[in-house]
Amino acid sequence: MNHEKVLVLDFGGQYNQLIARRVRDLGVYCELKPCSMTIEEIRKFSPIGIIFTGGPNSVYDEHSPHISKEVFDLGIPVLGICYGAQLIAHTLNGKVEHAEKGEYGKREFSFAKECLLSEGIPQTSVCWMSHTDLISEIPAGFEVLASTPTCPVTLFGNEDKRVYGVQFHPEVVHSEYGNDLLKNFLYRVCRAAGDWTMKNFVGEQVALLKEKLGNKKVLCAMSGGVDSAVAATLVHKAVGENLICVFVDHGLLRKGEADEVVNVFKYGLKMNLIKADASEIFLQKLKGADDPEKKRKIIGSLFIKVFEEEAKKIGAVDFLVQGTIYPDVIESGKDKSDVIKSHHNVGGLPSVVDFKEIIEPLRDLFKDEVRKVGTELGLPDSIVYRQPFPGPGLAIRIMGEITKEKLATLREADFIFREEIKNAGLSREIWQYFAVLTNCKTVGVQGDARTYENVIALRAVTSVDAMTADWARIPYDVLEKVSTRITNEVRHANKIVYDITSKPPSTIEWE
Repeated sequence: MNHEKVLVLDFGGQYNQLIARRVRDLGVYCELKPCSMTIEEIRKFSPIGIIFTGGPNSVYDEHSPHISKEVFDLGIPVLGICYGAQLIAHTLNGKVEHAEKGEYGKREFSFAKECLLSEGIPQTSVCWMSHTDLISEIPAGFEVLASTPTCPVTLFGNEDKRVYGVQFHPEVVHSEYGNDLLKNFLYRVCRAAGDWTMKNFVGEQVALLKEKLGNKKVLCAMSGGVDSAVAATLVHKAVGENLICVFVDHGLLRKGEADEVVNVFKYGLKMNLIKADASEIFLQKLKGADDPEKKRKIIGSLFIKVFEEEAKKIGAVDFLVQGTIYPDVIESGKDKSDVIKSHHNVGGLPSVVDFKEIIEPLRDLFKDEVRKVGTELGLPDSIVYRQPFPGPGLAIRIMGEITKEKLATLREADFIFREEIKNAGLSREIWQYFAVLTNCKTVGVQGDARTYENVIALRAVTSVDAMTADWARIPYDVLEKVSTRITNEVRHANKIVYDITSKPPSTIEWE
């Protein structure tokens, strides 16, 4: 890639990938690299700017990650965020110490003077703090540029050297003008041209894939979800009929979904798509399983088995495509976090497919970025803006054992909910919305007769990247219409409840 790049050095903070995403959203390509990167490696990377991320450590602890002073002699602009700001102060002989009181959440900060980072930002605005240490003394040659009543060094910098430290988190949405501050760093300090777009990403990826894959045979496990659809289409654009997609229909998809996958990809895009209908086998294997993780494991292993059987018919391939995206990686414990839930598209397949290498063209992208790629590739909105859907499908939206009857009930309820959200014009505003069949039954009255039927829970959240989410404030009249329709049109459902829990402490899915 020959366009400009920003280097984001990872010091272990919770928002680090989000920083990288914000930079890309502002039209500048960037990569997140370990903070252990050497000066030689940084020189070779040749960034137009460097961002130090936040982190959970204290800079005065000798076991905490540090940076060489030489990085400030490269002539490359630097922005330190939170721990990164403290690291700049500490490395250049300023002073960082433990604060009497930690500072968390929204705070008002005020600029002490105009600077390159302040353009377009009011003199006083709201920022998001999260720190227990503070900078008590800035390095020689630097000046304080902004402060809060409890944090005297909120922003400091040396404008000649183009080195800045900001104590708050400009990358999170709670920082009112955080994006403007990042934009000022990229365009006023680093003098970026802003040549990074999804069109560029697609063009470069297709070129790289063509070069790497050549005329070799490529296999893809197509789930019908946004991620695998976009990954497959990207590869198809590069290798055409040399890509073979296997779509395993486990019978746990939403209403009409399996048919749509075949119509769009096999008949619409003319992909080499093989559909394996294994719905009956999955139902048999799931009989008696009610633990969510057990259901995931059964589905994941059976998915692999069915896929293996189809792969054997195809024979040896050179490459295997997977639609892995960043949230999949960290939630499966492949990064630095604990296992939250198992994702069957992270690992698993390689052990049963005769291939040379895995291709994961979307591995560093968040869901909204994947959608932009899908649109750029010309995929229909029905695919690009499809609701995020877990690999195990409706099996983890049905509490307890899976049966045909429960699947039929949930499919209809879920379809009604999604239809009414779309009718209300809310489908683009809400990140994810779906119905859950609980394992709870309640007494009801339908048609003047007593019923004892299922409770259906509705779940809808707003989010940017699924890492955190808030429950969606759906208008009452829409919820009323959904409730009325489900209880009137769906068999075995007599009560509707709405989930108002955010992530954290909950996850988006129920299981």
